[in-house]
Amino acid sequence: MKLIETLFEGALWNSRFVILIAVIGSLLASLAIFYMVSVDVSILLQHILHYGSNELTAEARKALHDSSVSHIVEVVDGFLLGTVMLIFSLGLYELFISDIDHAEGSKSSSKILVIHSLDDLKSRLAKVILMIMIVTLFEEALNMKLETPLDLLYLGGAIALVAVALYLSHAGDHPKAGHGDDAGDGH
Repeated sequence: MKLIETLFEGALWNSRFVILIAVIGSLLASLAIFYMVSVDVSILLQHILHYGSNELTAEARKALHDSSVSHIVEVVDGFLLGTVMLIFSLGLYELFISDIDHAEGSKSSSKILVIHSLDDLKSRLAKVILMIMIVTLFEEALNMKLETPLDLLYLGGAIALVAVALYLSHAGDHPKAGHGDDAGDGH
C-alpha cells in the first residue's frame, strides 16, 4: 500500500509539469506580440519620416500627426500586452516549476519578475493590465469627439476613475507611516 501511495504522490507532484504548456505558450505569445509591435514601430518610423516633407499640406500634416500619435499609443499598448504575457509565463514557471536562479541572483534584475505567490503574480498582472486600460482610454480619448458638455463630463469622470484606480493600486504597496501601533495590524 505504501508503494502505491508513493507512486501516486510522485505522479501527482510531477503533474505540475503540465503547466509548462502554459509557460511556453505564454512566452511564445509574448515573443509574437513583441515581434508584431516591433514591425509596427518600423512602419510608424517610415511614416514619420515624411512628416517634415514640404509636399505635405497643413491638413495632411495634421492627419499624419494625429495618426502617428494614435499609432504610438497602440505600440505602447502592444508592448504592455507583451509584458503581461512575459510576466505571466515567468510567474507560472516560478510558482509551479522552480525559482529562476538568474532572476534571484541578478543585481540588474527587476523584482517585478520574481514571483513568490499567486498573489504576487495577480498583483503584478493587475498593475500591467491597469496600465493597458489607461493607455486604451488615452487612445480612445484622442479619437473622441466632444460634442456636448456631457461628453466632456464623461471624459473627466473616466480620468478621475483612472486616478482613483492608480491611487488604490499603489496605496497597497506603501503602508502608511506615523500611525503608531495601528500601522500594520490590519485595522
